[in-house]
Amino acid sequence: MAILVFDTTGAECSVALRIDGQQDIVLSETIGRGHAERLAPMAQEALRQAGMEPRALKRIGVTIGPGGFAGTRVGVAFARGLALSTGARAYGISNLAVIAHSLSATRPLATVHDAKRGEVVLQIWRDEADEAQRLSIEDASARVAGLALAGGGAALVACEGQNILDDGKLDLVALLDVAGQAGEDQSPPTPFYVRPPDAKLPGGVDP
Repeated sequence: MAILVFDTTGAECSVALRIDGQQDIVLSETIGRGHAERLAPMAQEALRQAGMEPRALKRIGVTIGPGGFAGTRVGVAFARGLALSTGARAYGISNLAVIAHSLSATRPLATVHDAKRGEVVLQIWRDEADEAQRLSIEDASARVAGLALAGGGAALVACEGQNILDDGKLDLVALLDVAGQAGEDQSPPTPFYVRPPDAKLPGGVDP
């Protein structure tokens, strides 16, 4: 099975391709902005290196957040469009699920995203995952006492000496794994936004 995945939710623009019997192809650039301009060429380069046509893809996986608003929109829109044009099935995968998979030997585990404004998005993983929640740093810190922590917001909620396992940078091999394991009933890609956009329509009306 051929699986193409990508992540545009942070400063990196990353693409990975897995084909049965071949070594994974992973491409990543730290760009900050400009994901819309780089994503398609990077996907094309991964396919070129594999000697494969886009229509041979069976699955497409994309991170849906929590992360940057504009980058998340770019990734989700590209996944939907590529799936429509190739006939592949597209899957949306949360960043927190990717982090948890890369640390699957550690349970219980709290994955934490810095939501800014004194808040974090927290998801706790035991035998099954709790629902992700947006909480104040203080409330989240109380909930994760004694747990191993991971994600870009882990340091915000950690107590002195608490175990932080990573810095939140996504493992593309883990993203490939999660995309390959997704069930056929999993929802298509939909952005996981921390909060609604701050933009206002004329007159100060919320969009």
